[in-house]
Amino acid sequence: MIAVNNLQVTLSQRNILNDIRLNIEKGKFYCIAGPNGSGKTTFLRSLLNILPVNKDVIHIDTKDLTAYSQKKLAHIETLVPQNSYPECEFSAFEVVMMGRAPYMSPLQSETRGDIRIVREAMETTNTWHLKDTPVRFLSGGEKQRVIIARALAQQTDILLLDEPVSNLDIHHQVEILNLLRKLNKEKGITIIAVLHDLNHVYAYANQVILFSDGNLVDIGSPETVLTTENIKNVFAVDICFVENPLNGKKILVTMGMN
Repeated sequence: MIAVNNLQVTLSQRNILNDIRLNIEKGKFYCIAGPNGSGKTTFLRSLLNILPVNKDVIHIDTKDLTAYSQKKLAHIETLVPQNSYPECEFSAFEVVMMGRAPYMSPLQSETRGDIRIVREAMETTNTWHLKDTPVRFLSGGEKQRVIIARALAQQTDILLLDEPVSNLDIHHQVEILNLLRKLNKEKGITIIAVLHDLNHVYAYANQVILFSDGNLVDIGSPETVLTTENIKNVFAVDICFVENPLNGKKILVTMGMN
């Protein structure tokens, strides 16, 4: 679905990403992990051509990323950025309707079909009852679900999210992550999400992409990537795995700094 070959990004004479080579398969839940400043957000922006990349570096469905117009690319993939909470008088419905922009001509009004798609996206994210509420009055978790609904209204096969649960309490973190897993399993949407909590990565990802200092350290299943050795080398902490008494699965426990 997405093939990345020798992706290199330099900003302000600093190498941010170095020779990234990987393939992203359709319909899987990818989590990107790594320390702050390791290139995770830069990688997402490169996939969207927000940070321009050279020809023949990224291909989506075998087509060169640089050959897509931004409007056409918006039919294929969409980004939920960090802290994307509009503080304005727009209602939740109006914000979600913004996801239909790539399908509209300038000054075109929404159609019945657009309204149907927006309602479906809001019902999927349990936000339809908030449709008339100005977004500035919503809680953090409600705002995040509205922003994800906006992304769903864009009707793309690929959903990229940059720290979608940062600054949310534990209840809303689980709520958002369960929603993403549902979208992945029931609608077949390919999820590519930057997450900081390695236990969340371990619990939700099909595949983990691990970055460090702009380099791809490893890619694969959580069990093969989130090893004690990799975590010690990348995060400079010792960890061990213990059994979760609630479900019998493994959880990561830190043991201290090097």
